[in-house]
Amino acid sequence: MSERTPSPVVALVRRVLITPVLPRPRLRRLTQLYLGLYLFGLSGALLLRSDLGAMPWDVLHQGLSLQTGLSIGTWSVIVGALLILLWIPLRQRAGLGTLSNVVVVGASVDLSLWLLPAPEALGVRIVLLASGVLVCAIATGLYIGVGLGPGPRDGLMTGLAARGLSIRRARTLIEVTVALSGFLLGGTVGVGTVVFMVTIGPLAQVFLPMLRMPEEKPESPAPSGR
Repeated sequence: MSERTPSPVVALVRRVLITPVLPRPRLRRLTQLYLGLYLFGLSGALLLRSDLGAMPWDVLHQGLSLQTGLSIGTWSVIVGALLILLWIPLRQRAGLGTLSNVVVVGASVDLSLWLLPAPEALGVRIVLLASGVLVCAIATGLYIGVGLGPGPRDGLMTGLAARGLSIRRARTLIEVTVALSGFLLGGTVGVGTVVFMVTIGPLAQVFLPMLRMPEEKPESPAPSGR
């Protein structure tokens, strides 16, 4: 009996939404993944609390929040889910890291905004800005480095990089486009947004190799004794 041809929906799921099973070391990989995702949301909150300009994606989320009344974190989740559809032409595959990113980052932004005070001193706000950019670059390296699928936003970056653009150029192109869209929706663009767009590409390119976990090596076969 010939094998049945999969339906278009099944074929799409296999093409876009399937990655290999969780490789070893599993506990370390999961710890690095969720630490990175939490830090990514924290970095966004640090920039928002600096009041010197949010990261471009949060400018978009802020603009959408102003238009609808939903929280910034809620829009982070919605936008992340929609972005996965743009992966289809880039042939990117989602994994546990991708799906976790959609939920965890948005929740982390709202939680961190609730925990962080809003300082008035300019010096403290500058420290928050610098910390937010650095933490974002480290977080990017952490959760992409585990090899469980990039986040919806970074999946666009790595997908474009696979088509010939450098990580730096792909990231910068995406950030500029998103910041402009968010600004047109009423989001706040400031010096922090510009600093983020200029520095995050080079910083991500530094931390990605440093934090990438080695791929699991296949186990050598046991001696037969013969």
